[in-house]
Amino acid sequence: MLSPEKVPTYTSGDWEDRDSVQTIDVEKLIAIALRQWRPVAISVIVFLVLGVIYILTAVPQYTASTSVLIDRGNSELLNQLSNAGVPVEDEASVLSEVELFKSDTISLAVVDKLKLLDNPQFTSPHTSPLTTLRSMLRFRYWFASADLENDDLDAKRRDAAQTIVDTMDVDRVGRSYALSISYTSTSPELASSIAGAIADAYLVDKLNSKYDATRRASDWLQERIDELKQKALDSDLAVQKFRTAHGLLSSGGQYQLLSDQQLSELTTQLITAQAETAKARAKYERVKSIIDNGRTDAIVTDVLDNSISNDLRKKYLEASKLEAEISARLGPDHVAAVRLRSEMAEYQRLMFEELNRIAESYQSELQVAESREKSLKDSVSQASGVTAAAGETQVQLRELERTADTYRNLYQTFLARYQEATQQQSFPITEARIIAKAQVPTVPSAPKKPLILALAMALGALFGSGIGGFREFRDRFFRTGEQVREVLSLEYIGHVPAVDAKEAANGANDLESTRGLQTGNGITNYVVNHPLSAFAETMRSAKIAVDMENPSSRSKVIGVVSCLPGEGKSTIAINLAQLLAMQGSRTLLIDADLRNPGATRAIGRHAEQGILEALLEGKPLKDVLLLDSKTKLAFLPAVVKRRVPHSSDLLSSSIMVNMLDELKAHFDYIVLDLPPLGPVVDARAISPMLDASLAVIEWGRTSRRVVRTTFAVQPELMQKCIGVVLNKVDTEKLKLYRSYGSGEYYYNRYSAYYHES
Repeated sequence: MLSPEKVPTYTSGDWEDRDSVQTIDVEKLIAIALRQWRPVAISVIVFLVLGVIYILTAVPQYTASTSVLIDRGNSELLNQLSNAGVPVEDEASVLSEVELFKSDTISLAVVDKLKLLDNPQFTSPHTSPLTTLRSMLRFRYWFASADLENDDLDAKRRDAAQTIVDTMDVDRVGRSYALSISYTSTSPELASSIAGAIADAYLVDKLNSKYDATRRASDWLQERIDELKQKALDSDLAVQKFRTAHGLLSSGGQYQLLSDQQLSELTTQLITAQAETAKARAKYERVKSIIDNGRTDAIVTDVLDNSISNDLRKKYLEASKLEAEISARLGPDHVAAVRLRSEMAEYQRLMFEELNRIAESYQSELQVAESREKSLKDSVSQASGVTAAAGETQVQLRELERTADTYRNLYQTFLARYQEATQQQSFPITEARIIAKAQVPTVPSAPKKPLILALAMALGALFGSGIGGFREFRDRFFRTGEQVREVLSLEYIGHVPAVDAKEAANGANDLESTRGLQTGNGITNYVVNHPLSAFAETMRSAKIAVDMENPSSRSKVIGVVSCLPGEGKSTIAINLAQLLAMQGSRTLLIDADLRNPGATRAIGRHAEQGILEALLEGKPLKDVLLLDSKTKLAFLPAVVKRRVPHSSDLLSSSIMVNMLDELKAHFDYIVLDLPPLGPVVDARAISPMLDASLAVIEWGRTSRRVVRTTFAVQPELMQKCIGVVLNKVDTEKLKLYRSYGSGEYYYNRYSAYYHES
């Protein structure tokens, strides 16, 4: 067991927070459905009837379909032939084709091909009443001139084309490049022929558009080619004239200035001359070095080729050899050796003389080479000056050549493109093809009976739910005790069922005497005739609430009020007083409604004097009271013979206070039937004299806002209010407003305690 410290406690706010967590109150939704099932059912039935009428009167519609595939392979081939560049994005291209099917070009082509203007099945089809009604609602045709429409053939063609577009349906098959084209008509043959003609017109339009585009491109290219051809000729002619005027020569297929060519040749010759000069200088310096050093053993190429030098050298060598032998055998001073040495010296002198002659020839060659080199240098310098001066001419030449090359290349490019475009004109390839031809439909596509019936039921349920929701939204009346407590913060006494007039008449008593109460209708003494009914039980609850409100008071003054007239407060006041009197209490009922005395009309219509005479004329109360012989209920009527202008002042006067004080000495309960709180202020005026007040609200008729607003301006009266009684309750409908845990929820269980008869 839990200790007292651990036992969880919950306040009313905790339970409210827990209830607020539920965002959807299923129980309330079910209750709303039970309350509003009749308008929903009626709406469903009405819409079902309308759906059946539409099905029976609708003209069958037939739908024929064909499929067209956008051939990307042919498109790529054409892109290659036309050098179109970057392909268009797939989704946008397919959607563009869908819009092309819905264009006036396709629809007008179908109208002309099939001669639909002469086809009565197309111009005057069988239509359903709904279609006829829809066409009648097209107000723009009401004011059109019939003669003008009959004479204007183009207008008819456009209307027929628009009809095809409105009836046609083009859908993309999944994410593929296939398009499904369907057409609906009352004639299956006409639907098939129009669907097929739409696909054919699309293919023809694609071919024509490609041919027209290619032809326009060819014409434009032809104009550009002629223009570029003339410009290329003019630019080439300008280059030739410039070359001729400035002395340009052709060299190796290229044209250059004469000065440039001369400079190039002179530069080549100068390089050759410089090489020859260097060679001659080297030969001369070699020979000069040999001569200066007196070297006899040196080798010179020209000496080797000279026969004189070779003979002298041979003789020199022979003498040298013989001299060496004689010197070795006979001694160096021998006559023969001395003679040989003299010969050798002579030979050497002659060799050097020959070598000097060769050196002189080398020197001569060197001088010639240097002279030629100097001459070429002068020529190169002169040519370089001329070339530098001719630089501007070369710039102009290059500019003319670039212009000529540009026009020549453009001309060749456009000529090639023109040839390709010319070939495409005779190359009939389209980007689409038919993959499924239209067949004559055998089964109508509309009306779809199950779908229409289901849609009719759904619309009926939706419409009925809307009506029911509107009724629930407009149902701002008091239905349950919980609403009374939440809206008014007052205690809920109970509800009084609506009483049938025939049932209330059972056991009713007629007027016994002039001092008795009139109870002919039976409703005013219902608690007397039905003491165990729910009506009587609610009156007992009111009595207990009054007793608990002022338990120490010897005599209790009770005011019965309502917000609006006609809520049954007078009936409640009479029956409450009857119940109190029936239980043995000395009870007095006073009709304090001096403007509209409802209690007096109900049970004291025969009275000739009442509260007004007692207050204004000082009549004794015993002379104006009426008495019920059965329950001993005393009744002080209000006989209004003329309009009372200051009824509130009269009810709040000291005379009224004295009269109530006098009555308290003779009665245990004094019940006042007060005027409604809304239209008059009489009830507020008498509120200080009351010990308790009882509010009566008509069930399902009086707005919660009116009651809340009216009670809010009556703080003194509401402080004495013991609770609220809901009057004229429909017990059968009350079951639909019950919620789990409420008193209405368990009404069936304790209803056995009530005996209405």
